Amino acid sequence: MTPPTCRVCGTPLRTFLDLGDHPPSSAFPTPAEALAGAGDTVRYRLAAGACERCALVQLTGDVPHEHRPYAGYPYHSSGSSVMREHFRRTARRLLRTELHGKGDAFAVEIGCTDGVVLRTVAEAGVRHLAFEPSGYSGYHGARVHRAFLTADSAREAVAAEGRARVVYAANTVCDIADLPGLFAGLDELLAADGVFVFEDPYFGEIVRRTAFDQFYDEHRYYFTATSVRALAERFGFRLVGVERLPVHGGQLRYTLARAGRRTPAPAVAGILAEEEAGGLTDPAALAAFAGRVDRVRSDLVALLEGLRAADRTVAGYAATAKSCTVTTYCGLGPSLVPYICDSTPAKHGRLTPGARIPVRPPAAFAAPYPDYALLFAWNHADEIMAKERAFRDGGGRWILYVPEVHVV
Repeated sequence: MTPPTCRVCGTPLRTFLDLGDHPPSSAFPTPAEALAGAGDTVRYRLAAGACERCALVQLTGDVPHEHRPYAGYPYHSSGSSVMREHFRRTARRLLRTELHGKGDAFAVEIGCTDGVVLRTVAEAGVRHLAFEPSGYSGYHGARVHRAFLTADSAREAVAAEGRARVVYAANTVCDIADLPGLFAGLDELLAADGVFVFEDPYFGEIVRRTAFDQFYDEHRYYFTATSVRALAERFGFRLVGVERLPVHGGQLRYTLARAGRRTPAPAVAGILAEEEAGGLTDPAALAAFAGRVDRVRSDLVALLEGLRAADRTVAGYAATAKSCTVTTYCGLGPSLVPYICDSTPAKHGRLTPGARIPVRPPAAFAAPYPDYALLFAWNHADEIMAKERAFRDGGGRWILYVPEVHVV
């Protein structure tokens, strides 16, 4: 069997984590589809490797293109009040630092979902456009081009709008299979002194927190400052800014400019030195991470089996993409987690991918409350626990598995 190679530079990958065969994380079948043996039958190998040359961490397998969730994508940025405010702050910052005072500025977002960032940009009177291939239509007034950013689609945009001062993406670059194609589009689209700003889950935080559920089909890449620097330089760009973000369990925001146009901020050298000193993608560090992941699985299954033996009721909370990784890798099903409550109406009455756990609306959580709730959206724990205070006040306990299995 041919060993996997880096999607960007073609160098062999060192596989360090193998979570087994998984369904697409957004394939929620109806009960009828499940009964007929359909709905989530596609499987791919969820394994990750690190490139020996550029240090880019990436999935070694993939879901076929036709089974990926570009149409009717169920995640909406505005679903969390914390994320709504995060994106509004981000938009205001880009307006202040890169767009205001720059004449007839033009801003672009890649993968806008429901348009939280661009709505703020539009309200400030700045021209904007999103490259958003999904079929979702609730963009809150943002102008959307339903296409991937490529050299061809970028040339179309430039012909109509001119070059962009800013191209922004959040939780999107990590899922773009053709990174060389993306950078070809950026080369066409960005103004000479423009910037590409993107934020994605930080592999350093994934390792530190043992957050193995960040691995799923919609995240092909797990960036570090080291790998982003190598990626940028390969395509004529330079990493000039980096910022730690607390959202989604720990992210980095990267700022890229054309080579020679901007001087890197001091934070760039600082985090590069930190990653080198810590040996983030060294084989020993990655093996230790995989060992901790295995312990989490053993501990979580043991806890849930013990609660079932003691006749304690358990419910899942938030049918996220991450929950698909956890339930599949840990072998959880309705016998251990009878149902999962989720706020996304499109998931209600359906079953989770692979595990076939029923998804119920939020009202089901209190009808009646379970004894324990397994929180899959741990990255929103503070917001969720504050909203569900009555659950704790009534004696309910939360089960979390990051960075290790524990009950609060």
